[in-house]
Amino acid sequence: MSAAQGLLDQIHGITSRPWTLMEVCGGQTHALLRHGIDQLLPEAISLIHGPGCPVCVTATERIDRALTLAEQPGVTLCSYGDMLRVPGSNGRDLLSLRASGTDVRVVYAPLDVLDLARRHPERQVVFFAVGFETTAPATALLAQRALAEGLNNLQLLVAHVRVAPVLDQLLGDPACAVQGVLAAGHVCTVMGAGELQSLVRHHQRPVVITGFSAVELLEAILQCVQQLERGEKRLENAYTKAVAAEGNREAQTLLARVFEPIDTTWRGLGAIKGGGYRLRPPFDRLEQGALERNNACHNVTTETDCPSGLVLQGLMRPNQCPNYGTLCTPDSPLGAPMVSSEGACAAYHRYQR
Repeated sequence: MSAAQGLLDQIHGITSRPWTLMEVCGGQTHALLRHGIDQLLPEAISLIHGPGCPVCVTATERIDRALTLAEQPGVTLCSYGDMLRVPGSNGRDLLSLRASGTDVRVVYAPLDVLDLARRHPERQVVFFAVGFETTAPATALLAQRALAEGLNNLQLLVAHVRVAPVLDQLLGDPACAVQGVLAAGHVCTVMGAGELQSLVRHHQRPVVITGFSAVELLEAILQCVQQLERGEKRLENAYTKAVAAEGNREAQTLLARVFEPIDTTWRGLGAIKGGGYRLRPPFDRLEQGALERNNACHNVTTETDCPSGLVLQGLMRPNQCPNYGTLCTPDSPLGAPMVSSEGACAAYHRYQR
């Protein structure tokens, strides 16, 4: 018997009533659907796909700012590949701007931007920095080195977001049906377990840290269902091979040195208290001239044809959207959850759910 089949048998054996679990990360969503785990679990177990895709939740206002910057003469705008396809408020995206001749580039690591700025002192190089706590330390390292070298042609448009605050807000919503959480292991490798322990205490729901393989996800589902069946609410770590309780202290120190938490807007979810980062002095000089430092919160979304907020909160499954697979496909996305390769809608479309 395979390890995965053994875990499935245990889950079937202990499940006595309906349970609703939320996986946080888009990578986990894809793995659950790719391996067909959603179809192999007991019918009583419902999986909700949480807001775990940083590209999907990047605020429209930030994308509009990136589009405006990219159109300025002498500017080279850089970001990760998925970000180039997410539309702003008027439907345009960075990819279409690049096709029209603006200097928009895909980077694979923030330090690539440093090299670009060194080689092109005649241009203003702007890095559109997105991602959770997993990628934010690399942006922090870029900011630290740019300041140390005195580069005056490198600027940052920061759209990093934090996972624990959005979970806190989602779990605190009276409409939230989530009974257990499968936490994103890669975020925990950086941040450790402290923030999640606070969520367990405050919201009285079990949280299990997990990785991304089929066996790792099944192990976490088993541990979560075991707790629910016993009436327990604890934090468990099913991803000990990568996640230490204290996390990565060096990365945490770097984050604290360069960034400070702020209230910010998540696309489809509105204002999240403490849900983002901005540069703190003296690193904030890297933003001067490129954007307003105040990352103001807005509760509106311009995605009138995309109910991304309901999808990201687990209140609507992607295939329940009237536009899913018809007006909205990966080739012609109406909203961010279909754009990103880690988006819940893209995962449903790819694996035909």
